[in-house]
Amino acid sequence: MPLSLAVITYNEEENIVRLLDSLKNTVDEIIIVDSFSTDKTKEICSQKYPQVKFFEKKFNGYGEQKNHALDLCCHEWILFLDADEVPDEDLKESIQMVVSSKNAEYNVYNAKFNNHLGIHTIKFGGWGNVCRERLFKKGCARYSDDKVHEYLITDQKTGLLEGKIDHYTYKSIFHHITKINIYSCMMADKMFEKGKKINRFKIIVSPIFEFIKVFIFKLGFLDGFPGFYIAKTMSYYTFLKYIKLYEKIRLIEIEKKQGKIL
Repeated sequence: MPLSLAVITYNEEENIVRLLDSLKNTVDEIIIVDSFSTDKTKEICSQKYPQVKFFEKKFNGYGEQKNHALDLCCHEWILFLDADEVPDEDLKESIQMVVSSKNAEYNVYNAKFNNHLGIHTIKFGGWGNVCRERLFKKGCARYSDDKVHEYLITDQKTGLLEGKIDHYTYKSIFHHITKINIYSCMMADKMFEKGKKINRFKIIVSPIFEFIKVFIFKLGFLDGFPGFYIAKTMSYYTFLKYIKLYEKIRLIEIEKKQGKIL
């Protein structure tokens, strides 16, 4: 049975070749929805891989972008991956077995992850033993509309594929901090739209608790210095998303007092 690969991209020239080379002999169709990349992502995808169908769409959030990619897939089975994710050989074999089966046991399948930070494979701190839905039949699952931290919505029981996905998270500290800044802005917008309130006490205490949770309770210290780095940056992300939410609420309050908002 044919298989579609769906990927959303933005400036992924350093990752997309690794992913597409890995799967070009496994999938029958590759749907890429790009957010108008300014690097060579479009050129690489359009010219080198005949299975690729390349589309461009303004980015309004991860959930919406992923659902748009789902709608463009033609085949019954869909493998949805991020550009920095690469299935190992065992996982590709497992996917092919499911897709080629006339009576697959499940309609939605999880895959295990190996999360890499630079040269380090992270096993603790919430990064180890991660499973996420990556293979499913069209119509059996859809992503939430969240701008960030979207999740797959399904009423189906899920199976587990053999093998793992190698997830190459961040290529440098600069890249990581840039992503944290972007994600924290999107998360602040998401919380603001949902009417979430914040106070100074939570802004101060939550990052401290996040560090303790990741480094101590989730055993991040067992990953050594990389584990400390992850706990520290997760704490920083927590601080940023709450302080940005606080700023948005304060600005609205000021504008109301000045009569700019009725």
